[in-house]
Amino acid sequence: MTSDRILYLECCSGISGDMTVAALLDLGADEKKLREALASLPLEGYQIQISRVKKSGLDACDFAVLLDEEHENHDHDMRYLHGDLHGDHKQEGYMQEEHLHGSHVHEEHFHDDHDHDGHACAAQASHHSHTHRGLPEITQIIEAGTLTVRAKELALRIFDILADAEAKAHGVSRDEVHFHEVGAVDSIVDIVAVAVCLDDLEPEQIVLSPLSEGTGTVRCQHGILPIPVPAVTNIVTAYGLPVHNTTVQGELVTPTGAAIAAAVMQEHKHLPEDYTIERVGIGAGKRDYATAGILRAMWIRPFAQEEKEKDEEGGRGGSTAERDRIVKLEANIDDATGEQLGYCMECLMEAGARDVSFVPLYMKKNRPAYEVHVICDPCDISRMEEILFRETTTIGVRRCVMERTVMERSTECVETPFGTARVKVCRYGDIRRVYPEYESVRSLCRESKMDFRNVYQVILDTYE
Repeated sequence: MTSDRILYLECCSGISGDMTVAALLDLGADEKKLREALASLPLEGYQIQISRVKKSGLDACDFAVLLDEEHENHDHDMRYLHGDLHGDHKQEGYMQEEHLHGSHVHEEHFHDDHDHDGHACAAQASHHSHTHRGLPEITQIIEAGTLTVRAKELALRIFDILADAEAKAHGVSRDEVHFHEVGAVDSIVDIVAVAVCLDDLEPEQIVLSPLSEGTGTVRCQHGILPIPVPAVTNIVTAYGLPVHNTTVQGELVTPTGAAIAAAVMQEHKHLPEDYTIERVGIGAGKRDYATAGILRAMWIRPFAQEEKEKDEEGGRGGSTAERDRIVKLEANIDDATGEQLGYCMECLMEAGARDVSFVPLYMKKNRPAYEVHVICDPCDISRMEEILFRETTTIGVRRCVMERTVMERSTECVETPFGTARVKVCRYGDIRRVYPEYESVRSLCRESKMDFRNVYQVILDTYE
């Protein structure tokens, strides 16, 4: 996979945990790896089901967490959940639900999809006999699984975001937020599944559309709350997630969905003006609203203004180099520390810079200084310049628009004595270069206890 390939999550019907997992599986995430990762968790009381369903006439992937009888919460009564019962029927329906399914309260337990959805509760607010899990218990469950470091970190980050949002909603510390056993089972499954699928797909860039949200209310333990519910509101506020209001009656963005969006959102990442779509995955939601009820995940690539063509001047037939346009920004800085420049580089790269470098030089009066070079897309100029003015003492930024030729790139896997490694293969006519991916080399070094140089060379030798 090359760096200009983007994972785009189109949230026109909202976002939830199960929808995200299904969309990523449909996009190409490895189902076998997912099942093995979930099976490694010390978690009982559920099975997963992956199937094909029709949503608004469209073929979609469905990811379902099937809870056993002890853990099932029976969140199926849409009229009850959204407070649409009236008169005697309202009271009768409420009592009937409480009698038959005592855990069916929107904020009583925390688990997520568009058929089973709820939130965390403050420890002192619960009165159920079921056990509760706090963040330490959930962390232990995730850490005990045979997940990659990256998948574990993402899963724990999503739970951290949820815990912070629920703590703020209830006015308690995050240590007092506990997840009811009923909801925590499929929440853990959904969140870990998202982390495993993203780790398998390895997107270098992720872009999300605004989160489409519905209107109306949902019934919770203490009454009826407006949509978006407090946890979702807290997350979109804390992370600046864009929200698009719709006229759909119902909850389209669940707390877990919002937390996933916040965890994977990359600041300043936007869809390119023109792009091609390489593949589409469609994940189905469970609830039936006046919307398609799907989440689309797409592999997209910025559209090159000039098609791949032969290098006529050099006469190298068969060249598949790609031509595009980039911008080089320059600024002179003579009064900044190395730490300041290092932080500036991090900010620039996180904001989408293609490359950042510093060149030592001497300015007038023989003052030692650095010239910063920033390579970026034309659409990112304003963001890059804002960072340079904010994070350095420069008072002027030079810019130069350039055309460049880029070798054709692809990513391949190779089986080595140390394990599977990814290599980047670059081609230009008859010229070929192979570069082991840093993350793969680092991972194999840690697993094999071998030094970086030897592992790197073994990967090259094995590929050749």
